[in-house]
Amino acid sequence: MATLASLLDLRVNRRRRLLWAISGIALLLSLFGMALSWRSPEIGLPLRPGLDFTGGTQIELSRRCDDSCPPLTVSALEAGVRSISLPAEAGESPPDLRGVSGQILDDGELVLLRLPTLSAAQGQALVDQIRPLVGEIEPGGLSVDTIGPTLGAQLLRSSLISLLVSFVGIALYITFRYDRIFALLALVCLGHDVLITCGVFAWLGLLAGVEVNSLFAVALLTIAGYSVNDTVVIFDRIREKRAELKEQSLAEQADAAVSATLTRSVYTSLTTLLPLIALILFGGSTLFWFAVALSTGILVGAWSSIAVAPTLLPVLSRR
Repeated sequence: MATLASLLDLRVNRRRRLLWAISGIALLLSLFGMALSWRSPEIGLPLRPGLDFTGGTQIELSRRCDDSCPPLTVSALEAGVRSISLPAEAGESPPDLRGVSGQILDDGELVLLRLPTLSAAQGQALVDQIRPLVGEIEPGGLSVDTIGPTLGAQLLRSSLISLLVSFVGIALYITFRYDRIFALLALVCLGHDVLITCGVFAWLGLLAGVEVNSLFAVALLTIAGYSVNDTVVIFDRIREKRAELKEQSLAEQADAAVSATLTRSVYTSLTTLLPLIALILFGGSTLFWFAVALSTGILVGAWSSIAVAPTLLPVLSRR
């Protein structure tokens, strides 16, 4: 039976300039989105940080809707919250609600509010005052989560340290198992995959208000592991082809390695995506963006292991 590679006649090194151009455009768009996010007065960072990293209180309300939910817009919701006066805690000023961020999900059934850190009494007072605006709430449909600013900063720092440690560990592992050029290529692919995934979420943060949280950091670490695993499979096959096809150039050996692993890479990526698609469709709002981040990273990782690493290897090996 003909393989997918033979059907496509995929000799990636013959088309490497086109493949590099596609990756380059994706990287430039990602960096541009992150720069716009950083310059945005509302965000001020490459990605829009969520409650996990900034600290604050998140209130989630499940509205009681019969046939359809009463109409409610985000602007009306945020304006309604800004007009609320909350009692001050002893020795403190009343919380400033001007920075409230609201979302209305699931056809109006779910209302999310992100606010400055509130005490339990202040949170309950806010819910009581906003009921006329959002309508009836389902029994048990109220959730209030509060994360202090110190814990948020610690989570952000821990996430960045975890990523850096994983990068260093991967570089050492690839250097020990292969050599420095392979380690460099693995890190290039890893940076390529992580940057593009971050770029997608930078644009989502700018255009749709999507925030990144600790689950996004977990997704990046998972993507790093998947990216290296996929790249190492290609490296293993390139090493085999170098021994089998000694009379051919390194570019031809890399092409043969890609052809030999393409079917496996495509099938592995598709089967990995299937449960993630199920999570996107049925996992609810909590896991939705986590599954989107993982799906993006796996698609980009599959691309870089085929289009980036095998095409850069012959170029870098000449130096």
